[in-house]
Amino acid sequence: MSELKQNPVYVLIKAMRVYQWSKNLLLFAALLFSQQFLDPTQVGIVVQAFFAFSMVASATYLLNDIMDRKKDQLHPKKKKRPLASGAMSVPVAIVLLLALLAGGFTLAYSIRVEFLGIVLFYMALTIAYTLVLKHIIIVDVLAIATGFVARALAGAIAIDVLFSNWLVVCTLFLATFLSLCKRRHELTLLDENAEDHRKVLLQYTVHYLDQLILIMASGAIITYTIYTCSPEVVERLGTDKLYLTLPFVLYGVFRYIFTIHHHTGGDDPSRALLKDWPLGLCVVLWAASCGFIMVYL
Repeated sequence: MSELKQNPVYVLIKAMRVYQWSKNLLLFAALLFSQQFLDPTQVGIVVQAFFAFSMVASATYLLNDIMDRKKDQLHPKKKKRPLASGAMSVPVAIVLLLALLAGGFTLAYSIRVEFLGIVLFYMALTIAYTLVLKHIIIVDVLAIATGFVARALAGAIAIDVLFSNWLVVCTLFLATFLSLCKRRHELTLLDENAEDHRKVLLQYTVHYLDQLILIMASGAIITYTIYTCSPEVVERLGTDKLYLTLPFVLYGVFRYIFTIHHHTGGDDPSRALLKDWPLGLCVVLWAASCGFIMVYL
């Protein structure tokens, strides 16, 4: 008896990669930095946007798993995914995919047409990544990073607020950093079997990725520092103390690099936040300190 028949709810949740919905918490960044996190109406809109975006994201994960199920069977971790393991059939996955898209699009349209537009852009980008972009060195990590930027902008579009250019750049650097860490993890995990899973991995080396990771980490830290000290941001937020959150940013970046070098992280930022409690706590404290500073300082 298949796992789907034994425990259908578990398999459906696993196929949707619900744990990766944590990435979509980035939609709340605009709510935080626009100082509208105490407005129940705006919070409600972002919560709806979060679920709409997450449903569409899960649909794209399913599409990727349908297309890559044969290659995933060669991966030590991905072979346990429902489609790769045979716990879920392709027809069931297609029905679930269409249901998620219908629900996600409907909810996105009810928020704002512009929000539906950014959701469609994210879906198109993800499909392009699945079909073409993931096979092109450097472009593959930039495509993943662009998806994170789309999440950040989606939150701003949902509540119709401006998102600082510096914060967009910082998000791009940080997302590229995380994408490079993911490639490094895959390369070290698969070793000589890398080509069987993804040929683009053969074009990377650990040394090359380490250099790029350091560049992106530095870029993320510098742009975030500029953002916190920017006269425009200080005027908009009404505080010049946001730089006090920098220790959390530094610790978070350094901790993530620590996990990839000790082979306990790097495969997925969502899993890292759940598995590495110091990193998860750091993110929570950073968000809380941002809110405290903007309200009281």
